[in-house]
Amino acid sequence: MPNLEISNLCFQHRGPYAFRIAGGECVGLAGASGAGKSLLLRALADLDPRTGVMQLGDVNADTVTGPQWRRLVGLLPAESGWWLDRVGEHFADFAAIDEQTLAAVGFDRSVQDWQVSRLSTGERQRLAIVRLLANGPQCLLLDEPTASLDHDAAARVENLLLRYGADRQAPMLWVSHDPAQLERVSRRGLRMESAGLLVDAGGAGDAR
Repeated sequence: MPNLEISNLCFQHRGPYAFRIAGGECVGLAGASGAGKSLLLRALADLDPRTGVMQLGDVNADTVTGPQWRRLVGLLPAESGWWLDRVGEHFADFAAIDEQTLAAVGFDRSVQDWQVSRLSTGERQRLAIVRLLANGPQCLLLDEPTASLDHDAAARVENLLLRYGADRQAPMLWVSHDPAQLERVSRRGLRMESAGLLVDAGGAGDAR
């Protein structure tokens, strides 16, 4: 059960930040737009310059390369990148993807031949989640994973991500502007204040 342990994390004149997310635990992260939630997730994924200690289980981020760390700590950005013509070309091995995972977000194997240019914003988001989970990360950093989805699709994604976290005992940090969602998916929360302070929001329902 790998825990995510963060201490003295500083980046872009922010911090220091320190917190712990246990294996299998989902922590909600709230805060106003522009407060720095996405910047925190990028720092945790080792995408931007930072100092401090980031530890996942027995792996210290400073002892592995950035790509190696990101194979362990998977980031779902608010806007996913798609650079090739067809969906399947964005997966290392589309055939290895579990059909139940595809079905959970409303797709079947035929989606691999779909043209990316014809995907809706919601379809891209759901497929970005499938792509993230296909890499088998041990920790999930989720930046508004259901922001572009309708109610039914959002519920499917919530169930899929929570099941993944429980099955893999993966620590999860879930960013959302929806207090009701944070109350559903997490039992405790953090809040990023506009001044860059990260505070304990208690129960996720209090992260407003």
